[in-house]
Amino acid sequence: MSQSHEKGLLYGLDARIGPVPAFFAALQHVLASVVGIITPPLIIGSLLGLQAYIPYLISMSLLVSGLGTFIQARRFAGIGAGMICLQGTSFAFLGVILSGGLMVKARGGSPEEIMAMLFGCNMVAAFIPILLSRCVKQLRKVLTPVVTGTVITLIGISLIKVSITDWAGGHNAQDFGAPGNLALGALTLLVIVALNRSRNRWARLVAVVVGITVGCIAAALTGHLQLKPAVETAWLVMPSFFKFGFNFDWTLFVPIALVSVIAVIEAVGDLTANCMLSQQPIVGPQFQQRLEGGIMADGISCMLAAIFSAFPNTTFAQNNGVIQMTGVASRYVGMVLGLMLALLGIFPAIGSLLQQIPPPVLGGATIVMFGSVVAAGIRVMTQTPLGRREMLIVAISFGIGLGVEAVPDVLKQFPVLITNLFGHAVTTGGILAILLNIILPTEQGTLPLAEGETVKEQ
Repeated sequence: MSQSHEKGLLYGLDARIGPVPAFFAALQHVLASVVGIITPPLIIGSLLGLQAYIPYLISMSLLVSGLGTFIQARRFAGIGAGMICLQGTSFAFLGVILSGGLMVKARGGSPEEIMAMLFGCNMVAAFIPILLSRCVKQLRKVLTPVVTGTVITLIGISLIKVSITDWAGGHNAQDFGAPGNLALGALTLLVIVALNRSRNRWARLVAVVVGITVGCIAAALTGHLQLKPAVETAWLVMPSFFKFGFNFDWTLFVPIALVSVIAVIEAVGDLTANCMLSQQPIVGPQFQQRLEGGIMADGISCMLAAIFSAFPNTTFAQNNGVIQMTGVASRYVGMVLGLMLALLGIFPAIGSLLQQIPPPVLGGATIVMFGSVVAAGIRVMTQTPLGRREMLIVAISFGIGLGVEAVPDVLKQFPVLITNLFGHAVTTGGILAILLNIILPTEQGTLPLAEGETVKEQ
């Protein structure tokens, strides 16, 4: 194995990596993200009555995630961040897409008409991150380390909630919180931690894979894993351009467009954390180029998703935790990861097997990864000293953002659009952090710079 000269990393960003370690490193990213990629199409398909098309929607979600991830890692003609930035189906769009789909359904629209409208609006909205990628320099004046660090931390905290839910047995599990579920998650976590702290780099490289494997074996022995026969579907699924047609409605488009702007804010936070974990600069022209390319690739991924009948993509934060755990930041792993996800989409039988990993095992495996996202956010946030002004921004953003997510009924008197947009900690907290950063005057004697540094007034 080639040595990385970067402290704390087995393989640096541009380090060449052999096919076997690249496969295992990429597999851990797949295991950390595959459920998150396929869950939105499952929810949307079930609630909008699209059951007949759910297998196709899942396949296309995996395919587009693979294509987008490859573009991010490969970085061609300034498109892509040139890092392991896994693209996955965004949960942020879930509420507005469901609202739009139900609106079309209430008009008497067929499943095909619902999807034609949704994918048409998503296609137009994909131009928003592409356009905003050309304004990164201006965005950086607003998205200071305090703002981006707050967003990253809120993303991590929101993910931890998902991880703990899985650890306890998963949503609507009859044995939710049972000691057996908690023990399975704990066993998986202990194996991952033990291997991660080993001095053997192979042990660290395969820690998540081995941890999940041990967890699955224990689940099978205790009756928590019962393999279900694969759903009858084609072994090979080929994508089609605008399979359900193309339609557009301004009423549906506006909320989707607003969420697209919010998704860019999240992407900036995720890309900043990725740069830091990959030991790349988080200030200066190189960082700005990575942000421009990463946000542009986000838009391209959303465009591909609309073309191939998948829902909007975004950069997944949980995979930053995998980089932290494995010490592998090589972008060549990102290319392998993209190819693996694309193959899972084309050959759905493989993906259906991964879907059967017990939730407690996944919860135990992801809890430390999502915790790493929180830690990364705190590190970004504290790049510069936190004065009274910065502490106030963080306090209000965290307090209201997490409060709204903990007590969602606080917004129940507002229109559905408001509830969908601001019912999540990342959205509410992120927007508050931006507004407060603009409104609150800086402390006397300092002037904030675009990169978050400060200089004394002359």
